[in-house]
Amino acid sequence: MAKQKQPIEVNGRRYNWPDRPLVVVCIDGSEPAYMEEAIKAGAMPWLAEVRQRGTYTLADCVVPSFTNPNNLSIVTGAPPAVHGICGNYFYDRDSGTEVMMNDPKYLRAETILAAFSKAGAKVAVVTAKDKLRRLLGKGLEGICFSAEKANETTMAENGIDNALGKIGRPLPSVYSAELSETVFAGGMWLLENQRPDLMYLSTTDYIQHKHAPGTPAANDFYRMMDGYFRRYETLGASVALTADHGMNGKTDASGAPKVIYLQGLLDRWLGKDKARVILPITDPYVVHHGALGSFAFAYLPKEADAAQVAGQIASEPGVAAVLEKAEAARQLELPEDRIGDLAILGDAHTARGSTREKHDLSGLDAPLRSHGGLSEQRVPFILSRAVSNLSGRRLRNFDIFAVALNGAAA
Repeated sequence: MAKQKQPIEVNGRRYNWPDRPLVVVCIDGSEPAYMEEAIKAGAMPWLAEVRQRGTYTLADCVVPSFTNPNNLSIVTGAPPAVHGICGNYFYDRDSGTEVMMNDPKYLRAETILAAFSKAGAKVAVVTAKDKLRRLLGKGLEGICFSAEKANETTMAENGIDNALGKIGRPLPSVYSAELSETVFAGGMWLLENQRPDLMYLSTTDYIQHKHAPGTPAANDFYRMMDGYFRRYETLGASVALTADHGMNGKTDASGAPKVIYLQGLLDRWLGKDKARVILPITDPYVVHHGALGSFAFAYLPKEADAAQVAGQIASEPGVAAVLEKAEAARQLELPEDRIGDLAILGDAHTARGSTREKHDLSGLDAPLRSHGGLSEQRVPFILSRAVSNLSGRRLRNFDIFAVALNGAAA
């Protein structure tokens, strides 16, 4: 364990050094009901204990409630307006191209992990998908690898050789619960063999996209996680849990996907391809959600009246809110130069799409469950140790490092 040193300042916030290993876990897609139902079913005995002796409450995630914006908010302790990652894609008007923001060059702020590593702390990161690994590892002097490519790790690139061999598990499918379990197994090996001062683990929401809270598959998944959390604490670590977003069913009464295809509407109102819809949920792994989420950006032609188009979209069923660019940047704390002219948020059970032809839903073998809007903003905020005086303040998921390291003084 690193000796007690002066607090580290990152993005205008100060963080104390940990007095024992700290494991922060982002449980992808963990709607709070998953934990509540698992506790009721007896699937999470460790968490049931923590609910009595530790800190067990809720926080708000970043909207759009997607994976990349929230993971980067958690590790920078700041909203997207500061770190710049507001989705998986943005539209570059100058080049007329859709740009994927997986490259670390798009990250505008230092991470807590990188700052501590540069100050001498031992830091480790294990993610489920490799799409996040390079972003989370920017500037990090330590170990950083993904379960997806744990068989390809090198000292030069990841700070660890042959991670998969050390973990002792087979390489998991990217569309599986085993991908997340490999993350936790990697965390266990690191605690036992490297004993990082800070460790960040980030899972995949494959299970949550397919299975509702309280179902046998969901409870089994949370039972698996609970066992690892207990083992981490037994090894002397503090454990802090939050999520990048919640999850809701996006279906009609028959169980069919309930979708508003925005590009089709805009083509009809403004002329074909005059406007462009960007779905920030889109990434290389769309089988389980078909690139359908509850948030979209619309880029309008210069001659369009943004307020009028916003009103037209807002009148459609299943729309919770439509914000013009400046208001979206202000309300949602987003970088104004990377968002559309309109931000469109769906209600709890309606997804946004582009056109019917652009969404391949053949991979959906269960009713559509997804995220992205305000309805998926509430997430767990849990620490294995008790922290008092948190009531009466709005907690954000990106407060998790500050509260875990500084307590109520965060």
